[in-house]
Amino acid sequence: GGGSDGAVKLWELKGGTLLKTFAGHSGYVLSVAFNPTGEILASASGDSTVKLWEVKTGELLKTLKGHMYGIPAVAFSPDGKILASGGSDNTIKLWQTGTWNLLSTLEGHKFGVNSLCFRPDGKILASGSADNTIKLWDISNGTLVKTLEGHNNFVNSISFDPAFGGTGKILASASNDKTVKIWQVSSGKVLQSLGPNICYFYSVAFSPDGNYLATGSCSAKDITMECTLGDVRVYQLSWQK
Repeated sequence: GGGSDGAVKLWELKGGTLLKTFAGHSGYVLSVAFNPTGEILASASGDSTVKLWEVKTGELLKTLKGHMYGIPAVAFSPDGKILASGGSDNTIKLWQTGTWNLLSTLEGHKFGVNSLCFRPDGKILASGSADNTIKLWDISNGTLVKTLEGHNNFVNSISFDPAFGGTGKILASASNDKTVKIWQVSSGKVLQSLGPNICYFYSVAFSPDGNYLATGSCSAKDITMECTLGDVRVYQLSWQK
């Protein structure tokens, strides 16, 4: 996990033991991601850098610079060949793993990029933004394929449904408009809207078989809607069968 102290901490799940601390960022760590083999960990920070760490030794392999402001999102492609970073400078950068060279910069969002998710086949990258939209990008040439519009506040998290042979037919998004939306990607239509919640939805994730959708939000402390308590909900998606 990443923290406000600029450090990344690696935990053993079974016993909850802290195994390793990766220190080096000068700002909050906003996002972390393992590569597919689990050998490399990427951390994105408010210090406008992405750092690559060797998990086994804790060695800092590389620091990627290019974004102007903080970086709320980072994600590896399913084949591990590309690392995507989404910045508060409204851009997405694609980096070639190994050499860590910058391949391309994707521009189109009007405000910062909050979330990134590769389609299971790795051909399309989805980005959720503070401009209330979700954009789909062809990573082979960096072109914008489609824009999904329907939220009326920040899109905080996105997730492709892993079902349907990895073709990414369905996408879920969590938003500050207090809803989670289920999208049919091909048509851009909202198949289902969950909520509105009392407070914002911050995170969304499909189960590996695509039968369940988990959402993370906060609960209202009192009638003033001050959100302080964590709230995790799991929905069964029987509609797609």
